[in-house]
Amino acid sequence: MSLETKDTSPREVEHYVDPAPFNPAVTEELTAEQERFYQASQWKIMWWKFKRHKIAVWSGVVLILFYLCVPFAEVIAPYGANTRDSNNLYAPPQALHLFHEGSLVGPFVYGISSKIDMETLQWVFEEDRTRVQKVRFFCGGAPYKFWGLIDSTFHLFCPAKGGTLFLLGTDRLGRDQFSGLVYGARLSLTVGLIGVTISIVLGLFFGGLAGYFGGWLDSIIQRAIEIIRSLPELPLWMALSAALPVTWSPVWIYFGLTIILGLLDWPGLARAVRSKLLSLREEEYAKAAVLMGAKPGRVITRHLLPGFTSHIIASATLSVPSMILGETALSYLNLGLRRPSVSWGVLLNEAQNISVVTVYPWLMAPVIPIIIVVLAFNFLGDGLRDAADPYK
Repeated sequence: MSLETKDTSPREVEHYVDPAPFNPAVTEELTAEQERFYQASQWKIMWWKFKRHKIAVWSGVVLILFYLCVPFAEVIAPYGANTRDSNNLYAPPQALHLFHEGSLVGPFVYGISSKIDMETLQWVFEEDRTRVQKVRFFCGGAPYKFWGLIDSTFHLFCPAKGGTLFLLGTDRLGRDQFSGLVYGARLSLTVGLIGVTISIVLGLFFGGLAGYFGGWLDSIIQRAIEIIRSLPELPLWMALSAALPVTWSPVWIYFGLTIILGLLDWPGLARAVRSKLLSLREEEYAKAAVLMGAKPGRVITRHLLPGFTSHIIASATLSVPSMILGETALSYLNLGLRRPSVSWGVLLNEAQNISVVTVYPWLMAPVIPIIIVVLAFNFLGDGLRDAADPYK
């Protein structure tokens, strides 16, 4: 029986230190990058973190493109918002083409011919491929008043002379759906911004009072918030919107609607502001400001609120979609904006009858921009919230 001998000779231990020579330039670069980060302001750090959120960045780009329709709606739309074409009632969308019979023509649509089906009493449209109608760009078209002040006929694109250009079809009165969407963006998109502005002002005011002073004032404000939040939102919107006088002009109806949406949205922001101020008012810099004789208004606005301004912006961004949906719902139910005002909700009012929708599905086109804008705001708000979080 043989005995096995163990190898007791020393083994080489793997060396984990980087064998590359020391490069002071790399160390200086890392040090400079660290100093750049530590010396950056809160907004710059927030911007760096936001750029890493690709979906939020692209959502911001999409929203910018949508909001460009607000000041330039008259230029972008080929027709007026309420321009009627009695020869093209319920006309289907005209598809854009580039090639005709194998040759490149450029963006064009084929002409359409209409007739009434005497059996169903419906308009029947047929595409006439012998009529090539080229789309004109940077052209003179239907006259309008830019922002109601300047007479002009300039459009980004126009139909061919004597032709039609219904990219999303027409409604029961022959009004172009695409032009309606462009004009409707002006009201549907701004109603959320104005409503959120009202909500922020009220939320910061009441939340600041409750969080800084506390006591009986905090109790009263909290009870008022609980009462408002306990009420069902949509029926309350409907009741207040129905209370607006019918004799009011579309402008006053618009402002009344934004005020209603803003007045019912501030409790959530007020609670967030209150909880932040309850913790920040105990910080040393806040107490030092009080000992130096600063008034409560200055302590709140100059020392406490700037500490979480980024969170307020993120919360406000997430509140805009709910206001857009609120205006859309009220206008769809004929309790908000009405013709001649044009919003996405007003356009959807044409699609209340399911039998009409099944025959003319393009009347549901306003749903598409609503979904895109709401999702873009939600993604943008998520990106801003993550960028404003100091622990991420």
